[in-house]
This record gives sequence, structure tokens and C-alpha cells, in this order.
Amino acid sequence: MAVLDVLSHHSPNEEYIGEEMEPSWGEDPVIKAAFEKFKGRLKEIEGIIDERNTNNNQKNRNGAGIMPYKLLKPYSGPGVTGKGVPW
Repeated sequence: MAVLDVLSHHSPNEEYIGEEMEPSWGEDPVIKAAFEKFKGRLKEIEGIIDERNTNNNQKNRNGAGIMPYKLLKPYSGPGVTGKGVPW
């Protein structure tokens, strides 16, 4: 359980891909548009993960001790398994 706990927590200083754009990228409209499209896609993926977590018809989504999948959600919070929800 201790290994699972250690491996399932994010570092407080972890940086998330797509969270912030490099300042120099904002100067080029093509790069800026591509970054915004990528960031939007990450938000879509997070929504898909949330939907699958609530869908009880999914494999392994029924029964005692079923935890929602949050580890690789694009915008999960630091030190937790997702969005301020500690284990």
C-alpha cells in the first residue's frame, strides 16, 4: 500500500504539459493557436476520464473499493490523485 501511495501522488513542484504557454510562443500566432488547440484537447480528455469514472457499465467500475482514475488526468492537482481530492 505504501508503494501504491508513493507512486500515485504528484510532486508539489510538478509542471503539467499544456498548463502554461512559454512566453516566446505567444508572439507567433501559429504556435499560439496550436497550443490553444492542444490545451483544449487536454480538457476534452479530462472530461472523457471523468465520464468513464462515473459510468458504472465500464469494466471494473462496480464493487467495493473502486477508486476513480485520476492519476494521469491532465489537470490533476499536486500531491493528490486529482483536483484536490486526496486518497
